[in-house]
Amino acid sequence: MTILTNARLIDPEAGTETLGALRLESGRIAEILPPDVAGIDCGGKYLAPGIIDIGVKIGEPGERHKESFRTAGLAAAAGGVTTMVTRPDTTPAIDTPEMLDFFIRRAREISPVNVLPMAALTKGRAGAEMAEIGFLQDAGAVAFSDADRPVANPKTLQRILTYAGASGALVIGHVQQPELSQGACVTAGPLATKLGLPAVSPLAERMQLERDVALVEATGARYHADQITCRAALPVLERAKAAGLDITAGVSIHHLTLNEFDIEDYRTFFKVKPPLRPEDDRIAVVNAVASGLIDIISSMHTPQDEESKRLPFEEAASGAVGLQTMLPALLQLVHGGYMDLPTLWRAISLNPARLLGLESGRMAVGAAADLVLFDADAPFIMDRFTLLSKSKNTPFDGRRMQGKVLRTFVSGEQVYER
Repeated sequence: MTILTNARLIDPEAGTETLGALRLESGRIAEILPPDVAGIDCGGKYLAPGIIDIGVKIGEPGERHKESFRTAGLAAAAGGVTTMVTRPDTTPAIDTPEMLDFFIRRAREISPVNVLPMAALTKGRAGAEMAEIGFLQDAGAVAFSDADRPVANPKTLQRILTYAGASGALVIGHVQQPELSQGACVTAGPLATKLGLPAVSPLAERMQLERDVALVEATGARYHADQITCRAALPVLERAKAAGLDITAGVSIHHLTLNEFDIEDYRTFFKVKPPLRPEDDRIAVVNAVASGLIDIISSMHTPQDEESKRLPFEEAASGAVGLQTMLPALLQLVHGGYMDLPTLWRAISLNPARLLGLESGRMAVGAAADLVLFDADAPFIMDRFTLLSKSKNTPFDGRRMQGKVLRTFVSGEQVYER
């Protein structure tokens, strides 16, 4: 039994912050108590449900030099992430029950935090032939996605969504029209012209979302758009939800806290997929999270080694690490007055738990005792070499930030202490 006392409890369900204490027992929240009981003194800092991060890239198998289960798990624990929902874009892809079983066993052996795997939507993530969704579900896949490769053929996707709808499987789509997006590394506009880089219009996001919404309407499937980054796509999402379709949407920390001007000096740590957007798009998406139109925020943790980033901007690999930087980056939105902490926690913990049917994400008796204790105001300068991930490709290197994780608990057991 553990008692955490004198903490500011963040309850994303009730939308409240209250001073109190928690008694943890048998891996769950057993009781919510007054703040002055005896126990581990949290010093009046914030105690919240652990972050559930959907879309984490692990390098095993095939790219262990970029990220392993051990390093990803350590970075997650240090970042207050208690559950990593992992992508299937490994080498080879996680598209068979045997590969999924290997992945799950490795995670259980090594990671200090929960690991829930997605499996590939199509064989080899090639977009041609449906993966064994039923068998993969039985083997432990919590969702199905081809990661950053959209299924280009609408007939193929319709068949997949029909099958997924019948089996209750969650499909996660990358809403970027592939022909328009191919080879692009910046958003179309005056800055792209000035930099001389291949660009993609925000129309690519809207078009792909329109197509996927139409197919979801026809099939009745459960669907999650992994990243909505443009204001042009928001009315499409709003109409889909108003029509009662089983659709949710996410966005990454980088599209909420950075904009296209961050790439002006061609720093490849700012090259992500989709590319960073203009400031008015960023603000529109931040407001969509605050209003609840966009349901989930994720880190889209994508480790890349130094060699793949030390290239001309157009040739460099896309992606940034985010497990350990997610919380301080998102606290910029709280300190900036865009949303309060319960609203933020709705997007990083409660809604992901609801989407996946998990018993975590809530500050309630009986909920899983996956928790993070943090100081929202503690200032620091981000030094990428202090990150616990194998890869250090963070766009926040050298930036003044606020917010430090103090302790992380998984099933009531402490897995990190600052």
